[in-house]
Amino acid sequence: MGKRRDRKLAANAVLLDDVRARRANAGRAWDPVEGWRDQRYVRNLSARTPNQARLIEAVRSHDLVFALGPAGTGKTYLAVSLAVEALEAGDVARIVLSRPAIEAGEALGFLPGSAEDKLSPYLRPLYDALTDRMGSKRLRAALDDGTIEVAPIAFMRGRTLNNAFVVIDEAQNCLYSQLKMLLTRLGSGSTMVVTGDPGQSDLMDGMSGLAEVAERVEGVEGLDIVRLNEGDVVRHPLVARMLPAL
Repeated sequence: MGKRRDRKLAANAVLLDDVRARRANAGRAWDPVEGWRDQRYVRNLSARTPNQARLIEAVRSHDLVFALGPAGTGKTYLAVSLAVEALEAGDVARIVLSRPAIEAGEALGFLPGSAEDKLSPYLRPLYDALTDRMGSKRLRAALDDGTIEVAPIAFMRGRTLNNAFVVIDEAQNCLYSQLKMLLTRLGSGSTMVVTGDPGQSDLMDGMSGLAEVAERVEGVEGLDIVRLNEGDVVRHPLVARMLPAL
């Protein structure tokens, strides 16, 4: 009975801390990194399927990798995790994460706030992966000093990304011209991972350039293309079973 009572008291203390944190944060602007409390970050990166293992090895041994596959196969998480790994090992000086600002059926323009406020929820999947790998405090410090940059693709034109780990996420929502621009941003000492699902674009039919770009560059020395499939889905088992029917 004593142990059960102690566990109950501990659970109540956690709930009380959460309530206090919510009250303290009431009225503050939503932040894409900071939650109610710091999240313990994951230290070890491991593959859960053979194709994920191949993706990890490809990124570690190539300067440019295309990670193509359906939702839930861990493309973004693995890419971001490998970016953090490279940064912490001193292999790169910074991380640049980018996504096309394409709205999946909803209008960001109607969200309240500044342009940054509108974009932050859209870029949340990247922040989530970073927080999981680093913890919110370290991530906030890295964002503040520019070691990590998260930006929409429109901000990438005209730049040369040297000594950086670059992740282009949701690339199926890029035009061919956008992907060509992005691939030519790759600078000296940098690694780039392009993730996307060619079969799930939010653009009009025929506008996505991901499949065409991947087909054209396949076989080019120094890059690799890893194709994941339904067997690599690591979300709910229903996701893998629904994909062939959708």
